[in-house]
Parts: sequence; C-alpha cells; structure tokens
Amino acid sequence: MGQLLAVVIDGLIYSSWLFIIAVGLTLIYGVMKILNIAHGSLYALGAYTAASLAGYWIKQGYPPMGSYAVMLLAAILVGLIAGPIIERGLLRFMYGKDEIVLVLVTYAVFLILEDFVKLAWGVDPYFIAEPYGLLGNFSVGRLTYPNYNLVVFGAAVFIGAVLAWVLTKTRQGKMLLAVIHDREMSGAMGINVGRVYFITFTVGAMLGALGGALTAPMISVQPGIGAETIVLAFAVVVIGGLGSLPGAALAAILVGLVRSAAVHYRPELDLFSIYLVMAVVLIVRPKGLFSAQEARKI
Repeated sequence: MGQLLAVVIDGLIYSSWLFIIAVGLTLIYGVMKILNIAHGSLYALGAYTAASLAGYWIKQGYPPMGSYAVMLLAAILVGLIAGPIIERGLLRFMYGKDEIVLVLVTYAVFLILEDFVKLAWGVDPYFIAEPYGLLGNFSVGRLTYPNYNLVVFGAAVFIGAVLAWVLTKTRQGKMLLAVIHDREMSGAMGINVGRVYFITFTVGAMLGALGGALTAPMISVQPGIGAETIVLAFAVVVIGGLGSLPGAALAAILVGLVRSAAVHYRPELDLFSIYLVMAVVLIVRPKGLFSAQEARKI
C-alpha cells in the first residue's frame, strides 16, 4: 500500500508538471492550428531566465521568499518579449499556409533559439536549488516530499481553472471560441482575428516560459532541456487531442500515473511507458481522447 500511495502521489506531481508545459502548446494549436515546436525553446528560455534572475536575487542577500516572485517575473518577461517577436515578426506572414509549413517554420525558430540560449548562457549548467527546499517538506505516511511540489500542483490547477473560466464564462473567451470554429466568419463579424492570434501566442509563450521557470529549481538547467520537453509536451497534446484543454489535463494525469508506476515497478520502462500510452490511445482513438469535431467537406 505504501508503494501504491507513492505511485499515486508521484504520478500527480509529474502530471502537474506535464500539464503546465503542455497547456501553452495546446492553447496555441487550438486557436491558431500551429504545432509550435519552438515551445520547447520558450520553456528553456523561461528556465534559464528564472535561474539567472533568482540566483542573482539570492546572491544579493535579498529575502529568499522573493525569489518566487522573481521566477514568475522571469516567465512573464520571456513571454512578453519572445511571444510578440515570433508572432508579429514571422508567424503572421505564414497564416493560411499548410500546417506542415508552419511546423517547419517553428522548428527553425526552435533551432535558432537553442543556439541563442548557448550564446547567452553558455553550455555550463545553472543551479538554483534554494526555492525548491525553502518551503520545507510535507509527509504522507512514511513518505516525505518538498512543499515546492504543492506549488507546482497548485499552479497546474490554477492555470487550468483560469483558462476554463476565460473560455466558457467571458466575452473574450467566446470570441476566441468563435475564431477557433471559423476564422473567416469571425473576421466578417468584426472580430479582430489578428489580435486574437497575437494575444493567444503571447499567452502560450508565457505559459511555456512559466513551465521552465517553475522547473528551474528542480533540475540542472542546461542545453537540451527544450528538446526533451517538447517531445513530452507533444505526447500529452496528441494523447489528449490536439487543441483540447480537458484532453491535455486528462492525458497529463494518465501519462503521469503510468510513468510513475513504471518508475516504481519497472524502472527500465520509464521513457518507453510514455510512448506506450500514446500508442495505445491512438490505436483506439486516432485523433486523441478529446478530438475536436471537424466540418465535413462535400
């Protein structure tokens, strides 16, 4: 029973992290129909910026609790700078083209940003472990976990709840749904589709950077983390159904629990377990758990 409890808790913690890194990718695809490969680099930029700014904050002797605000600020800055540059400077000229062209464009941006990270921060790893242990620990039976995991879990729940509320309860959310269903008709009805795309991509970039910022205290921030992350985020988005927020949440939980069970019972199947879930789901539902309805072309 103790090991089963550990599987569930570890799975939920990992699921929270997966949802945070995948939700921005899901949002961008759902609205813009762009599978943003550059999302992995935005995650890396958020991690590096958070590690740098929070590390500077702590080294200057400022209150350590302020490092959490600094990490949040780092994610916001990355999203507000990188998001508009990518969307206004490149992607807006590609709207209307085939989806595979947009994938290749974002892949090119990913490669550029990966080299930018190396030029800006070098190839040595960055460590910012203080925020991870600052909040202390909590215990469940004989199991002990850092309270920082509760921050990650709370952030995932908060992000999901806010996005669900915006999409279903606000005027802006209804306009967003209109653009998702029919871009041309939305434009004809007076909705500024370009502005919707701009805001969506900026928010998605901010969420990707936030995933990196929250992860920075938990890992060694080094080159290559963006490539690893985009593969996991892509797996979650595909399993849940491209562009589906509930699907991303359910897929993150499913993948998190299966991977946790693999780690505890069959560690050699750790990475394979994620792709096993994806393969099984796609065999049963080729378009994912919550695939959106598509208009029939006659």
